[in-house]
Amino acid sequence: MDSASKRAHDSFPSSPHDGRTAGTARAFATEAVHAGRDDLARQGLHAPPIDLSTTYPSYDSRGEAARIDAFAATGAAPDGPPVYGRLGNPTVARFETALARLEGTGAAVAFASGMAALSAVLLARSAAGLRHVVAVRPLYGCSDHLLTAGLLGTEVTWTDPAGITDALRPDTGLVLVESPANPTLAELDLRAVAHACGSVPLLADNTFATPVLQRPAEQGARLVLHSATKYLGGHGDVLAGVVACDEEFARQLRQIRFATGGVLHPLAGYLLLRGLSTLPVRVRAASANAAELARRLAADPRVARVRYPRLGGAMVAFEVHGDPHEVISRVRLITPAVSLGSVDTLIQHPASISHRIVDAADRRGAGVSDRLLRMSVGLEDVEDLWGDLDAALGGVSGVTAPGERELTAGDGHVVSPAPAR
Repeated sequence: MDSASKRAHDSFPSSPHDGRTAGTARAFATEAVHAGRDDLARQGLHAPPIDLSTTYPSYDSRGEAARIDAFAATGAAPDGPPVYGRLGNPTVARFETALARLEGTGAAVAFASGMAALSAVLLARSAAGLRHVVAVRPLYGCSDHLLTAGLLGTEVTWTDPAGITDALRPDTGLVLVESPANPTLAELDLRAVAHACGSVPLLADNTFATPVLQRPAEQGARLVLHSATKYLGGHGDVLAGVVACDEEFARQLRQIRFATGGVLHPLAGYLLLRGLSTLPVRVRAASANAAELARRLAADPRVARVRYPRLGGAMVAFEVHGDPHEVISRVRLITPAVSLGSVDTLIQHPASISHRIVDAADRRGAGVSDRLLRMSVGLEDVEDLWGDLDAALGGVSGVTAPGERELTAGDGHVVSPAPAR
């Protein structure tokens, strides 16, 4: 069994709230199918219900007032029936429960998008008087912009992993990293980064890896961020974000969500819960395709460099010798589009699209070159994908000798292309 498959089969301890006997454990693939659904059979249901209500009747207004007061004071999810859609929704709660189980955290709080989720974290820290953020590039372009522009009143210090401890201040409320990073696929030692943070919470964006390949909370991250639009949903038809964390921080995030209104729609919660059930299968299959395409690209004289993470995954980044826009214009099976993590393969030019909003000098300093292409590999047959890539690369000029090409692991270590399978 390869390392990615082994991680995907690791077991999880039982939760005191899921109705199982203490001490039992379930494998990751089993959790992906059953987490958030454990009560369905007892209710005579098979598929999770979708609750689309925005409000809920209550004839006990005194009791309702007490529950709302309790939420305002603590941020704890109210006991009993729902109150109002902006405070919480049963379908969304199922997804939150499931994602927390997969990431190994005590709770999770879902939002209308990944940026809404990140904004809520920043607002929660600012509300505590901790407006300073330490961050490591590269990050997703809009995350970078949100911090750099100070749109939420935060101040950011950009540093490399070795400089995190020295960058901390008394008003530092958060350290933010992404590994593998968007779009260079650079990888960080999350355990070492968490140690460098000391008592400051580490937020790790785990969108690219998903809990199938990596669970940052096990390595010391207090907060795990996902653009759930990507692999968690998995089909390009849902927009969402989620933060997996401990219950204490989740209470703060619920209060921010209630006040700002960045709630997740119940139908999106349903689609995300359904997406989790196939997450391990999709990630493993897409990762196998990506690894093979990375190998072939690394052996191609039209490609200057290939970046592929050590931990695997379905993302490949590569630099061409010629004009990357020519490649984008020539694909036919692969879709030239932003986003990632869908069942179909997508390709885009980060310097023009996802990271256009980042200052050009900062972008290039983080390794996002003007010749870099980012590809989210899907579930198509790998031969069909390679045929499309080969045709798209056909007109790219400026080739070099094979010895000048390299396959680069996410941390910058140069390795030899893998043998053909």
